[in-house]
Amino acid sequence: QVQLVESGGGSVQAGGSLRLSCAASGFFVSVYYMAWFRQAPGKEREGVASINKLGTTFYADSVKGRFTISKDNAKNTLYLQMNSLKSEDAAMYYCAANPGGLWFPLRAHEYKYWGHGTQVTVSS
Repeated sequence: QVQLVESGGGSVQAGGSLRLSCAASGFFVSVYYMAWFRQAPGKEREGVASINKLGTTFYADSVKGRFTISKDNAKNTLYLQMNSLKSEDAAMYYCAANPGGLWFPLRAHEYKYWGHGTQVTVSS
């Protein structure tokens, strides 16, 4: 049974950092396309960052240079290091997994499995 469990969210001041984790079970992150998405109240879900099977990464323009996606295959866990957080980064963050096919980094409908999310709050 595939399961994704996010953690690491919380409240931080603008300019601060957080690291999100997504523990995977029922499959191996090493052979899936993985990604982070976020959704703020009243806004559409948006892709934040993605990493493919080879470790190549892709970022939304809004987070380039501030966020880093990575995975630890031994721990079967996906991470999102978020630095220089801004108020507009506040949202529920979800991790997602796509088992195969082509890599469309930030297309939400390409991802089959989703976690329940972890909340990030940024105060100015």
